[in-house]
Amino acid sequence: MVHFALVAGAALTLAGCGFADIRSPVPELMRAKAPEPPALGAPPDVKMLLRQKLDSVFTAASQPTQVRVSEPRPNLRGPGWTACVKAEVVSVTGKPLGTQTYRIEFADGAIADRQKVEPEDTCSTESYEPV
Repeated sequence: MVHFALVAGAALTLAGCGFADIRSPVPELMRAKAPEPPALGAPPDVKMLLRQKLDSVFTAASQPTQVRVSEPRPNLRGPGWTACVKAEVVSVTGKPLGTQTYRIEFADGAIADRQKVEPEDTCSTESYEPV
């Protein structure tokens, strides 16, 4: 019985000796390797996707005109691609609001998210082409 207890105790002790997390404060050789980022596929056809699903970026009531888009770039905040899109829009009362710019994200070949551009975004330095 004592022999069994010693073997079980040794097994439990050694079970904790696996590789440490990649952020653990242990020497590099003891850390697990960081996972490889997923492979980035071909860039999406942004113009075609916007023509098909413009309402996923601008509401129909805003009557977007002069829609322009930047080249797709790898998304620095996650997997996939991102692009900037801008258009002249109006309010629900019909009053012109001017140019509105959004950053759109693509996942699995579709528009996955849109966010209004912040001042620190790079959309102001992008070059745009008409859709």
